Amino acid sequence: MNALKALRSWPVHKRDSLPLALWSAAEIADAIGGTASGEFQVSGVEIDSRDVRSGDLFFALKGEAMDGHLFLDKAFANGATAAVVDRPVDHPHILVADTNSALEALAAASRDRSTAIRIGVTGSVGKTGVKEAIFNALDRASRGATHRSVRSYNNHVGVPLSLARMPVRSHYGVFEMGMNHAGEISGLTAQVKPHVAVITTIAPAHIENLGSIEAIAAAKAEIFEAVMPGGTAVIPADIPQFEQLRDAAKAQGVKIVSFGASERADVRLLDAIPVANGGSLITADMGEERVCFSVAEPGEHWISNALCVMATVRAARGDLGAAGLALAEMGGLKGRGARLDIAAISGKALMIDESYNANPASMRATLRQLGQTPATRRVAVLGSMKELGDFAPRFHAQLAEPLAEANVDFAVLVGEEMTALVQDLGKGAGGALAGGLSFAHCDGPAEAISALEEFGITTGDAILVKGSNSVGLGRLVAHFAARN
Repeated sequence: MNALKALRSWPVHKRDSLPLALWSAAEIADAIGGTASGEFQVSGVEIDSRDVRSGDLFFALKGEAMDGHLFLDKAFANGATAAVVDRPVDHPHILVADTNSALEALAAASRDRSTAIRIGVTGSVGKTGVKEAIFNALDRASRGATHRSVRSYNNHVGVPLSLARMPVRSHYGVFEMGMNHAGEISGLTAQVKPHVAVITTIAPAHIENLGSIEAIAAAKAEIFEAVMPGGTAVIPADIPQFEQLRDAAKAQGVKIVSFGASERADVRLLDAIPVANGGSLITADMGEERVCFSVAEPGEHWISNALCVMATVRAARGDLGAAGLALAEMGGLKGRGARLDIAAISGKALMIDESYNANPASMRATLRQLGQTPATRRVAVLGSMKELGDFAPRFHAQLAEPLAEANVDFAVLVGEEMTALVQDLGKGAGGALAGGLSFAHCDGPAEAISALEEFGITTGDAILVKGSNSVGLGRLVAHFAARN
């Protein structure tokens, strides 16, 4: 097919007649009830002056300790076209009474003007990775007309910001929702009003604030409260909280699609075969059809994640073939499974970067992944798991079993909470365990770097780095990556 015929065959959609600019001054003013200083158009929305790019609209948000108005000059120096402010300024602007409320109003206007199918994603483990996989799957089929929240913009500021950034031409919008306390998901899902509400799994993350696994499930199930009429809940079938989630979705009149290996799953795993690159070849029963596809990401948890993605794509009326291709090509994210070749004695070693977050379920999953990774030696750098409250000693001590099952040769345990694991192992810091495992207990990333360097990284080693983000193990990953 020549170029002219290719252009003629390109599908035409009524969205193609919509404006290319993200927002005009008049549209913003109308949406947020403000007064524009003049005419302008913007191509993006930003709240951090350091991240502003040419053409952005900068929201000067006000918090308890910071006022975005102090950074207006920096935002315009970085290329901002205009700002949303609560006082007159010597820059193009929209004047409002409250900038924080204005961001929520612009988010609502963005949601309401678009015909995009909106997907909300939450869960105790894997929500960012699953959100990215859903995005890649739908973006491939929609030829770039899929929008999603970037990074982990999943809180009371990140969700409205992500909504405000959604182009009116979008076919799909994928939004991550996080929480630390009951009631938070409720507020976020009321903003997104998803057509598809996804829960990846339930695990004891944030149990310090919620008190029980049942309370965590109830907090996550708040995502069903504002699902659009005729919408769908995508839930895991293999967890003890399945009935609780199912009943919560039913109470909201939401259709239910479950995924997993259980016979009750609507999207059910039939077979998963490991492949050479560390991923899996999956066969799944989708009810009316069976599909076979590859997943590039290694680990048993990504088999479940892939089933979740397929269930979501089907619920969103997406292309399952394109979703399978996207899963086959997707690589790990920084801090969430990225695999790095780092310098080692006489060659290279593998570092698995899981430094962004950790809870008991994800710790076990990634240690299993490490145990399945071909390596000369296996090293685990494990940081404390936060927000576990009184449950922390028990959950940290329970890591002894997955460490042994993964045949770890050396462990670097970072943070005060790891004391419980050290005590359970029955040795002082740096002691040797039965089976050949030795370990070091460190206060922070700097000491952990020294312990790993003293141990000596050699060719063929596989090093897992996993911990809550506040532990700072991303610094360790950056240190060893920079040596290349």
